[in-house]
Amino acid sequence: MATIINEPEVRAEARPKRSQKHFDPEKRRNSPLSVVMWICGLYFVVPLLWLVAASTKDNSDLFATFGLWFGHRFSLIDNLAALFTSQNGVYIHWLINTIVYAGVSAIGASLFATMAGYAFAKYDFPGEKLLFSVTLGAVMIPLTALAIPTYLLFSSAGITNTPWAVILPSLVSPFGVFLMRVYAADAIPDSLIEAARVDGAGELRIFWQIGFRLLGPGIITVFLFSLVATWNNYFLPLIMLNSSDLYPLTVGLAQLQAASAAGGGAKVLFSTVITGSLVSVVPLIIAFLFLQRYWRTGLVTGGVKG
Repeated sequence: MATIINEPEVRAEARPKRSQKHFDPEKRRNSPLSVVMWICGLYFVVPLLWLVAASTKDNSDLFATFGLWFGHRFSLIDNLAALFTSQNGVYIHWLINTIVYAGVSAIGASLFATMAGYAFAKYDFPGEKLLFSVTLGAVMIPLTALAIPTYLLFSSAGITNTPWAVILPSLVSPFGVFLMRVYAADAIPDSLIEAARVDGAGELRIFWQIGFRLLGPGIITVFLFSLVATWNNYFLPLIMLNSSDLYPLTVGLAQLQAASAAGGGAKVLFSTVITGSLVSVVPLIIAFLFLQRYWRTGLVTGGVKG
């Protein structure tokens, strides 16, 4: 009985198999780029290492030993005790003020930026392009350029030397609006919004129950940016606040530094100021470590949906 041979199958068998190339990470390594990344990493890490090492020194070791290493005596506990007892524990008061200013400002800025970004991404309304162009233009304006006009405006309203003088300007985040507009355009499908409308859901319900949940990673990003910006803000509280009881950490530590430098350092507060700077960084590190899991969750969810 004759066997029927399929010619394409014969050609496929006779064709030599191509060898699969395996990915070799060693060949893909870019040495100049690696050097640049190491330099950038050191640029950000070295000041933090110096801060940690300097906080463990007393005033004599602070000026007599190598900056990036510990001194002859471990004085971190003594520095912390001096920090929290100096001027009747005013540092704790400054820390509470900073937490209130940064927390309220970050929550408000994240909420407003999310609502505005969602509106720009999912709605068509008169003047949309003009308003978004104005928002992009506001990103390019430095905050220090707006500090004096803001002070004059708040002074006429009678709210200077109050917590609102620091919180209200921090609620506006043009970069946060731009970021949420870009993120909402891809994170929320238009078909999902249309399906919710067909089911009878109102626009506010669609935003809070659908859009707000899908925008979680973007909201956390804006929250952290606003938190860090308000936490590290120095110039705005400096010109808005006159009472020491309302100072945030940035202005308060600057006042301690000025007292240390006055009269050749007669008050010997250099180690106290440096330790206070280290303590002021710790809440930001904790906030980042706690909130970064939401970034990972958002990335994994986006990968599953794709």
